[in-house]
Amino acid sequence: MHNSVKKWVFCGSLEVLAVTLVACGPKHEAPVTVGDMMDDRVVLDGILLKCSRTPSKMNSDSDCINARVAIERLAKVNELGEEKKHAEEFERVREQLRVSEARNHQMDTHPKLDGYSLPVVPVEPVESPASSASASPPKP
Repeated sequence: MHNSVKKWVFCGSLEVLAVTLVACGPKHEAPVTVGDMMDDRVVLDGILLKCSRTPSKMNSDSDCINARVAIERLAKVNELGEEKKHAEEFERVREQLRVSEARNHQMDTHPKLDGYSLPVVPVEPVESPASSASASPPKP
């Protein structure tokens, strides 16, 4: 009976030692997700800085891989935003051209005034004050 108690105590202390070693070992943090990196640019920049310092980690570390994916996705989002801006600008200019063409067409449909087809009206000569003074007879 004495040996079995020693075995239990020994096995129990080994288990406690194993659990203590596992608990006190280096903590493995979960890799930062791509979404978290896209939301927090400071974290993304920090991970990229860490990865650029040790190029060997660039292809093997999950944080570095996730950082590259986050950068690619952010670039796509920015690219789509730029395309949307260009499309809106194109539509705005297109609408301005439509309005301008409609205005020009409206002006073309009105009859234009032709100086050669106007009725002839006789014009009476207007006497200027200087010419009327010289034309009157001198007073004695």
